[in-house]
Amino acid sequence: MASTLVVTRTIVLLATSGAILGSRASAQDRCPIPEAASPALGRLDPTRRLAWIAAHLSRSEENARLWTFGWGGGIAAAGVGSLAAVPFVASESRVDWYTGAVSAGVGVAAFVIAPPAVLHDAPALREEIARFQSAAAAATNAAAADADVCPLLASAEARLARDARDEQRQGRWYVHLGNLLFNAGLGLFLGLGYHHLGAGVVNAVAGAAVGEAIIFTRSTAAIDDLGAYLGGAP
Repeated sequence: MASTLVVTRTIVLLATSGAILGSRASAQDRCPIPEAASPALGRLDPTRRLAWIAAHLSRSEENARLWTFGWGGGIAAAGVGSLAAVPFVASESRVDWYTGAVSAGVGVAAFVIAPPAVLHDAPALREEIARFQSAAAAATNAAAADADVCPLLASAEARLARDARDEQRQGRWYVHLGNLLFNAGLGLFLGLGYHHLGAGVVNAVAGAAVGEAIIFTRSTAAIDDLGAYLGGAP
């Protein structure tokens, strides 16, 4: 619901800006397009292109926020549960539960240290649009206002491309490898260091499975949106 309101607000801001700017810009005055874009994209009104990017980044933000807080919250709860169980298990088994808590802590830290880029970019773009709308409403020179939309559109296009790269990076082979190595290390720590072979296998397999699930369920909306945008989707 909140995301829908945000998207609606973004479109209203841009529609208002478009009404203020009017249709004075001719075809040759339109904003440039990315190198890989279809020529059809250049024939579209810049404000329309900007509204499309803003709306789609807001939807990507909602997906990324659900993914981040859903997995992050679940992993944090699992870590707290592991620590809460420590007083109730045999002393020789406590290291197994402490290891699980450490694994959960590392998982939560990953979300804190490297959250999806769209969680920053979508709100930042909305703020830029709001400032642009305010400036356009106050502008007395329509030609100057028309020119100002191009840097804003270029910024929006850069954010969309950056968010798509970030989503691709989250699924690279080295992310999978890091997940498998980390959890294998935990398993070896318990199996070789404490001779808890069963607990080592459980921790390694469960941790790796959760890590792969996190990777495969990440949002890839920005990747699809970038392809659609460059193809002239707006």
